[in-house]
Amino acid sequence: MAIFFSGNGYIFLILSKASENDAAWLKNNYKPVPMRKFFFISLIITVFSIPVFSQKGFNGLDMNMGNLYRLSDAKTRSISPENFTGEKGKGGMASPADKDKPNVANASNAARDLGQGWKVNPYVRIQPGETFTLADIDGPGAIQHIWMTPAGKWRYSILRIYWDNEKEPSVECPVGDFFGMGWGQYAPLVSSAVCVNPGSAFNCYWVMPFRKHCRITMENVGDADVMTLYYQIDYTLTDVPGDAAYFHAQYRRLNPDVTSDYTIADGIKGKGHYVGVYLAWGVFNNGWWGEGEIKFFIDGDTKYPTICGTGTEDYICGSYDFDTREKNPYGVEEVNYTEFCTPYSGLHQVIKGDGHYNVMQRFGMYRWHIMDPVRFEKDLRITIQDLGWRQGGRYLAQKSDIASVCYWYQTEPHAGFPALPGWRELEVY
Repeated sequence: MAIFFSGNGYIFLILSKASENDAAWLKNNYKPVPMRKFFFISLIITVFSIPVFSQKGFNGLDMNMGNLYRLSDAKTRSISPENFTGEKGKGGMASPADKDKPNVANASNAARDLGQGWKVNPYVRIQPGETFTLADIDGPGAIQHIWMTPAGKWRYSILRIYWDNEKEPSVECPVGDFFGMGWGQYAPLVSSAVCVNPGSAFNCYWVMPFRKHCRITMENVGDADVMTLYYQIDYTLTDVPGDAAYFHAQYRRLNPDVTSDYTIADGIKGKGHYVGVYLAWGVFNNGWWGEGEIKFFIDGDTKYPTICGTGTEDYICGSYDFDTREKNPYGVEEVNYTEFCTPYSGLHQVIKGDGHYNVMQRFGMYRWHIMDPVRFEKDLRITIQDLGWRQGGRYLAQKSDIASVCYWYQTEPHAGFPALPGWRELEVY
C-alpha cells in the first residue's frame, strides 16, 4: 500500500499492487482519506498485524525431529538416587561416610577407595511394605522420560504418580505392567512410548505435564524380598499450555476372567482422550484365543458402543492370529506366532511354556493411540471380549487370566480408581 501526502489535511491511499504504476491507473486508484480517519485505520492495521510479526517462545515440550533446532528457556533437570531433588549442581554428592544411613550411600563399600563423587549411591533399596518417594517436584513442568531397572518381582512393585497435590494417584500400576512386562519376564519392546532394553531396562516417553507439583512413589507390596531400584526421572521446568491434560494409567486384572467380557477401563469421568493399552493375556484353553472385539463406550453409551473392533489381533494392528507360515528344515510347513514391535502396536512377548512346570501360554501386547487418540467429553468405558473357538465353528467364551494397563489424558479431578489387589492377587502363577 503506497501513501501520498498532500498539504490540505488529506492522505491519498493507493489501494492496489505497487507494481501498477502508470499514470492512468494512479489517477483512478487513489482516494483521499481525512487525516483523523487515517490514524484510526493505521491503529487497526497495527493491532491486527502484531501476531504476524511476533511469536511466543518455545516451551521445550512436544519434542520431535522437526523442532530440535529450536532454542527454549525451559530448564532441564533429572532426579536419581545420586540427586534426589534434581537441584542444579547437587548431583553426585553422596559420601561414603554416610554408609550407615539408609539409601544415602548404598554403594559406599565399592566407593571406599575413591570417595565422594564416585558412584556412592546409584540405587535405593525398598523394604517389604515400604513406600519410597522417587521424586518430589515443584512445577510448572513436565516429565519427559523415565528409566529404571527394578529387581525382584515386578508385580509387587507399585508405581504411583500424583499431580498438583492430589490425594489419590493418577497413575497406579505394578511397575512391570506399566512398562509392558506383566508376566515378570524380559522381552524386548521397542515403541514410541515405551522401550524395554536388555537386560531389564524400562523406559517410558509419555509426556506428563503438571502445573503445581509432581510426586512419584514406589511401594514394595511383597512380603519377603527387598527391592533394589536404579532409576532416573528426566523432566523440564517450563510453562505448561492451558489445554494440557494430565497423564493417567490404571491397572486391572481378572484371573480367571469369569465374565468373558474383560473391562479395560470404567468410570473415567471428565474430558480427555485415551492413548493406549498394554494387555497381558494368559490362556487356559487350546486353539486361537483372540477373537474378541474391543468396544469403546463414549459419553453416555450404554448397551452399544460408539467404536467396536473386529478382533483382538486386529485391534493390535495384526491379522490372522499373528501367524506366519514357513517350512522347517525337513520341508514341513509350520505355523507359529510371530512377535513384532512397531512404534504404535506390537505382540512383543509370546511365552509358549516349556512342557514341564511352566505350562501356560502367555502373551504381551500393546496398542498406542498416539496418532489416533479416542476423545471423550464426559466419560469413557472400554471392554474387550475374551473369545476363542469351539468345534463346529462356534465361539468359546473363555475364562483367561487377563491384566491390563489403560493409558489416557484428562482434566482433573479424576474419578477414583478401583482398589489395587494385594500381592496374592497380583502373583503370577
